Amino acid sequence: MSRPTVALRFSNLRRAGAIGLVLALAACGTPEPKTVADAPPESLFNRGMNELTINRNAGEAIKYFDEVDRQHPYSVWANKAQLMSAYALYASNKYENALTALDRFIQLHPGSRDAPYAYYLKALCYYERITDITRDQEITQQAMNSLQDVIRRFPDTEYARDSQIKIDLTRDHLAGKEMDIGRFYMKRNQYLAAINRFRRVVEVYQTTSQVPEALERLTEAYLAIGLTEEAQASAAVLGHNFPGSEWYVDAYDLLMAQNLEPKASQTSWLGRVWNSVF
Repeated sequence: MSRPTVALRFSNLRRAGAIGLVLALAACGTPEPKTVADAPPESLFNRGMNELTINRNAGEAIKYFDEVDRQHPYSVWANKAQLMSAYALYASNKYENALTALDRFIQLHPGSRDAPYAYYLKALCYYERITDITRDQEITQQAMNSLQDVIRRFPDTEYARDSQIKIDLTRDHLAGKEMDIGRFYMKRNQYLAAINRFRRVVEVYQTTSQVPEALERLTEAYLAIGLTEEAQASAAVLGHNFPGSEWYVDAYDLLMAQNLEPKASQTSWLGRVWNSVF
């Protein structure tokens, strides 16, 4: 019984030796990471800017910006380097890393003159990841919230003005998602579920390009379940606000097919929204 044990131990030793040799060879073949020599903060910062703007090497730029922060944490250059490092991460599409860096900058320098830009860059990290309407829109909502935060905090800045433009596009995207889901329910004759989606577009996203279709779809869905007064009100709102649209032509034809016509209704929820919004 002793011989197999010895053989097993010998085999284990050989295996361990082989593994050690592989690790040793791997260590020899792995280059040491390049380090950045100590230098004045402005020199490191400028090298980072050169890498970012001239060489288009965001990875190298981040290294130099981070060295400014490491070697000279209390200098004015450190503040600038922290923000530029975040920008380089954003430019490299490393959005989550950029968000972490920006949150750190905002926490450390809430009163900085660069704070508006930091908040705006955070919003862009979400905005540029907005996906098509067939996918989950969590990022779209985060973009909306961040853009609104820029406007609320810094209303008189150029970042607020640009954020407002992006909010309009974001709202249209969110409304498009509601429409996509509503059409899905319509195709399956799930009219109440569809109405809830189209109604949300009219109530929440009134200024978007999705509203005319939402009103036409409401006309169609209400007729399908026999709520003719609501169908007439939907078409009336549509005709009043978008008289030349193809969606109004479709809604009007749907009503005429049942010997009905567009008719405003103050008792309908549409009447209340119409008076306050349109």
